[in-house]
Amino acid sequence: MKKMAFAAIGLAALVGTPVNALEHQTIIDHPFGTIAAGYEGTIEIDSKQVGAASSPGRRSSLRCNWTVSITVERNAMVGEGFQTRRSMGQDKVLTGSTPGWCNQRAAKIDQMVEARRDDLRAALLALVEQDRKVLVAEADRTQARSRES
Repeated sequence: MKKMAFAAIGLAALVGTPVNALEHQTIIDHPFGTIAAGYEGTIEIDSKQVGAASSPGRRSSLRCNWTVSITVERNAMVGEGFQTRRSMGQDKVLTGSTPGWCNQRAAKIDQMVEARRDDLRAALLALVEQDRKVLVAEADRTQARSRES
């Protein structure tokens, strides 16, 4: 019974902190009203098996090459009544390689990606910064339309 409890605790610890949860909030002052934007990033890890297993006594060239891409969803409220959404992404934010079969190295790859969480956060913030110009332009267009009405 104790073994089951410890196994459940260990599994909960692994599941409790997903590698793909990235969030950011920002507020921009704009003549039309305050822009409150929330960004939610998810990552995708793609792996590709390369090389070949070898016979005993010979060096194997079997490797798992992996890449991490990020997708960011933005939800923003401009002023009191205008809401805008946008999706953006960046491929190959992180890359790496590990010896062996991809399906046997998935947990290790997740650990390597988690260890580089600061790089993932930096990629998210770079996308947020690029989006700032787009978001302000959307607010400007909304302000121009409301003046015309």
